[in-house]
Amino acid sequence: MDARTRDYLKGRFGDYYRQATVTPPPNADAREWGYIPWTAGSGTTMVRHESLLNLGHIGDFLAREAPRHAYFSAARYTDPSAKSMSAKDWRSADLVFDLDADHLPAIDPEQTSYKGMLTACKGALLRLLDILEDDFGFEELEVVFSGGRGYHVHVRDEGVRELDSEARREIVDYIRAIDLDFDGLVQTRAVGGTTRRMLRTEGGWGKRTHDRLLAFVDELDAMDEDDALDRLQELDGIGEGRATTILGAFERNSEAVQTGNVEAGGPGLRMLVEALAQEVVEEQTAPIDEPVTTDLRRLIRLPGSLHGGTGLEVQRIERDAVDDFQPLEDAVPERFTRRLITVEADKPATVEMFGERTNIEPGENSVRECVGVLLMARGDAEKAKE
Repeated sequence: MDARTRDYLKGRFGDYYRQATVTPPPNADAREWGYIPWTAGSGTTMVRHESLLNLGHIGDFLAREAPRHAYFSAARYTDPSAKSMSAKDWRSADLVFDLDADHLPAIDPEQTSYKGMLTACKGALLRLLDILEDDFGFEELEVVFSGGRGYHVHVRDEGVRELDSEARREIVDYIRAIDLDFDGLVQTRAVGGTTRRMLRTEGGWGKRTHDRLLAFVDELDAMDEDDALDRLQELDGIGEGRATTILGAFERNSEAVQTGNVEAGGPGLRMLVEALAQEVVEEQTAPIDEPVTTDLRRLIRLPGSLHGGTGLEVQRIERDAVDDFQPLEDAVPERFTRRLITVEADKPATVEMFGERTNIEPGENSVRECVGVLLMARGDAEKAKE
């Protein structure tokens, strides 16, 4: 990034902050603060071990310094501005989750458009929220668009604040279904003097698997027998013989399906449930970034600040607005939409914003400022002389 581009972006970030209202997180005085200024060269300089006592009012600080990135700690400390982590005296921390499109298994950042990555990442976010709310029962959730390629979720329920790193890793393992095996979804129950192996239908991955089993049986019921047999054989490990056995078990003992009894239908039903459990895990896990959640002292982006790699707003999203949130519309600062600017690109590029596709050609291009800011921030263009 050349000096003209850097100065332009810092100036426009400052213009944004002078009119923005940035609301700090709860217990802001107890948190460590950090930021990355607009330094020359390809490297970055992180300024951290700051407190609000040092920085002053956060709005005034942002307007004055116009940082490239701004952060606060998930942790709360007795002395957040101490220069060593031990001297800060850790007290508690939010449980923070980070989803980044780079970590999605089906996404190739070299082949997928920015809009496509954000769309896929919102799907992962919705899966994560389902698990946090349905399986864990968390209530104090704050959802944030990171301003880059993903989303953050801050959990501030009182019961999680003092969890150590190992306990947080167990939560990560559950969400990502790490080392989850079929036996862990099954419990042995005493029924009428005998024992039965039953899916854990009261919640968690057992219930998710049982819900899939019920839906799968409804799907088979709507088919003729030949189609139902073909559908069963699409699952791993189920051939024609086992498919026939499973259909027969459904007809003889439909109660087994409703109760989650994996033994009443014989080995065929158990194999079916195992195959469906694998599908559920693949479809409903959320590929969260483990180090972010397990790090008790993590710095995370400040909602209301601008992301220095895109020029988009790091934006809080109300829970009931997540489905409809469109980052390339809703997180674009209105201040950057009012005029055209000229940027110079070395290679072709494409930017999608507000449902419009802007094609960039090598050389000078006149574009909406929000498009130009995105291109310059991510290093795809420089500011041209006006």
